[in-house]
Amino acid sequence: MANPVVAFQGERGSFSEEAAHKLLGRRIRVLPQETFSAIFQSVARGAARYCLVPIENTLAGSVYETYDLLLENRLHIVAEVNLRIVHHLIAFPGTSFKTLSEVYSHPVALAQCGRFFSSHPRIKKTPFYDTAGSVKMLAERKASGGAAIASRAAASVYHGRILKSHLEDHRENFTRFLLLSKISTVPAKANKVSIVFSTKNSPGVLYKCLSVFALRDIDLTKMESRPLRGRPFEYFFYLDFRGNVEEDRCAKALAHLAEVTNFLRVLGCYRESQKENALR
Repeated sequence: MANPVVAFQGERGSFSEEAAHKLLGRRIRVLPQETFSAIFQSVARGAARYCLVPIENTLAGSVYETYDLLLENRLHIVAEVNLRIVHHLIAFPGTSFKTLSEVYSHPVALAQCGRFFSSHPRIKKTPFYDTAGSVKMLAERKASGGAAIASRAAASVYHGRILKSHLEDHRENFTRFLLLSKISTVPAKANKVSIVFSTKNSPGVLYKCLSVFALRDIDLTKMESRPLRGRPFEYFFYLDFRGNVEEDRCAKALAHLAEVTNFLRVLGCYRESQKENALR
């Protein structure tokens, strides 16, 4: 399908849109949505071929809502992309850095720019629902004295002016995004697998689950747990590992895991995103 539609949470110019273009190119059509649930539904009902969702950030940690929605929906992970997050201070005519009094952005973005606000205590930080949305809001209001923290793409979309760049406290600020589809595919050179499973609550059972990978020298790259609703203090375990479901050792590990779990689902087999140099 030429120029596929990709849904993402947030406004035009968001980091999610930037990640979508990095992964799929500039010719895609984008479908911004207000909530994470809405982007999953956009794919489920056929309004979009794909949705792109953040799953973890190197500073803020896991995006728990995404994990829960992966379980609640039957979409498949077909690709991933890592995006370096660079925060820019964006304003409009009538506002300079000297006259700046208030900055809007998503709470996570504001928290990642703590040193900037500590160095400029006169500037009030105000949480907003979306990074790019804060730029859009300022563009519509045309009010002076305010700025937003968002991506360079947001400045371009809403014709804002970048007053300062690299406001983030740490250069090693990356977000990992997953590309989801209704159709399960294993792309060429796929070398990463994501699964979710649950077990009975008994001594040593999690050790038994993880040992199926250790016995076959399979590299686990991430593990996350989420509450199993309706069963207090029991959990779903999400696991990423390097390999391919068509490899003999991985197929045997999954078959072995199925024997010691109550529930097991392969969420996707895809190509691992390459790491970037944060010093660029």
